[in-house]
Amino acid sequence: MSQHSSRIAPRVDDVLIVGGGLAGLFCALKLAPRPVTVISAAPLGEGASTAWAQGGIAAAVAVGDSPEAHAADTIAVGAGLVDEQVALGLAREAAARIDDLLRYGVPFDRDLEGHLAVSREAAHSARRIVHVRGDMAGQAIMAALVETVRATPSIHLLEGYVAEDLIAEANTVRGLIVRKTGTPGAPAVVLKSRAVVLATGGIGHLYAVTTNPREASGLGLALAARAGAVIADAEFVQFHPTAIMTGADPAPLATEALRGDGALLVNGRGERFMTALHPLAELAPRDIVARGVFAEIASGRGAFLDAREAIGAHFAEAFPTVHASCMAAGIDPARQLIPVAPAAHYHMGGIAVDARGRASIDGLWAGGEVSSTGAHGANRLASNSLLEAVVFAARIAEDIDGHDFHPPAGDIAGPMTAAARPLPATAEHELRQLMSAQVGVIRDGDALGEAIRTLATLETGAANISLRNMATAALIVAVAAWQRRESRGAHFRSDYPAENPALAHRSMFTLAGVRAAAASFTAAAPRGRAFA
Repeated sequence: MSQHSSRIAPRVDDVLIVGGGLAGLFCALKLAPRPVTVISAAPLGEGASTAWAQGGIAAAVAVGDSPEAHAADTIAVGAGLVDEQVALGLAREAAARIDDLLRYGVPFDRDLEGHLAVSREAAHSARRIVHVRGDMAGQAIMAALVETVRATPSIHLLEGYVAEDLIAEANTVRGLIVRKTGTPGAPAVVLKSRAVVLATGGIGHLYAVTTNPREASGLGLALAARAGAVIADAEFVQFHPTAIMTGADPAPLATEALRGDGALLVNGRGERFMTALHPLAELAPRDIVARGVFAEIASGRGAFLDAREAIGAHFAEAFPTVHASCMAAGIDPARQLIPVAPAAHYHMGGIAVDARGRASIDGLWAGGEVSSTGAHGANRLASNSLLEAVVFAARIAEDIDGHDFHPPAGDIAGPMTAAARPLPATAEHELRQLMSAQVGVIRDGDALGEAIRTLATLETGAANISLRNMATAALIVAVAAWQRRESRGAHFRSDYPAENPALAHRSMFTLAGVRAAAASFTAAAPRGRAFA
């Protein structure tokens, strides 16, 4: 165990924001000129899922559209679990947050009359996706925010540091332990703070095939859970149905906007298969499309996106990011089929927060994908993720600014943490393969049980803190999936294939409850295998 700690000293009244993606940076800007420290393991913006987002931000800004219609679409897709007031508030605040992003320099596309250009995505009843150059919204938003953040004097950047633990006493977060990345033997660093905002992103990297960056490995979920925070809806993992299968990790994303513009899903025989599965065919909710694609691949027929007729020669201009990804793999999407497969894409679950972004323990807020606000229910509506990130980041900033803080009394010392060790590549690979195989697109009780036994062993025994955090997050997801004995939204159980009306409620867990469930489940069964 490490006996060394040091202090990097932001002011005691600083707000610590963990994560350099959209939610974290937007919150920091909204808090200005209040002193804020943003902690990011990767160079600012590079480890954020936001930069990979292609579609854009859902906002009812077009003539004939309304926040009420947007909220209704959100509720319909969420399979009975959406908090309707949260969804309506999100939709009503969208226009103001788009204005904020414009002021921060985001170059959203406009039509010939100067109005914001909007496109349509799956399960939206209107064209309401505000975008940049077709499929470059994420990159453009992050570039603008990073530039603005770096020019804001009140924001102190701590890049190249990874959070390892929250310091919590008497149900109150009082600080954070971080460690410099890429430095063997680096000491733990204790940061004292009145407020910690977790904006660490999702859990996609827990799966073997994902569209998320490496940093999206469930870190914030694990930190908050270990500190005693309530976790909500962890079983609901959205798999994007059309990741481009070129062998890259993360897998490049073929944006849903392609299907919105007429691209079709076909199997290796050239047959459309979604028409038999849902009236909206290719524009059905993502969980249904993902299972359709998964079934074609499992059958050996394969799954492909066919944009040759609908987009064809205009592909490079209309979707430059997807075009570049395909061409790099030797696929010309204007003339060839694009091989696709479902990939872990977005986590509807996360740290349970209220309408202000407050977690269940004092001094802790969470925003973006790491949080669970009730806005998405069991299945997220396309392009609502970036909207939720900016709406709740603004609410968190307002709440912190209006919060009556009491300065932390006395010194604090972080828990003793294991010395920095390299993450075993084999162990990480096996965890990700296990999650894809047993806690993936289609689940069943036996496979989930095997996953729980293995993850419970790893969660208590991993010497590497990064691996332990991944195992903690993975165990929470697996236990939540095992306990929800029905199929709803993005959660599909082949042994319980129907919705159960009695289970039309959100799930809430603490880590103590997860561990107890895992222990009771594994008591009468063989221990899970240990990773190498």
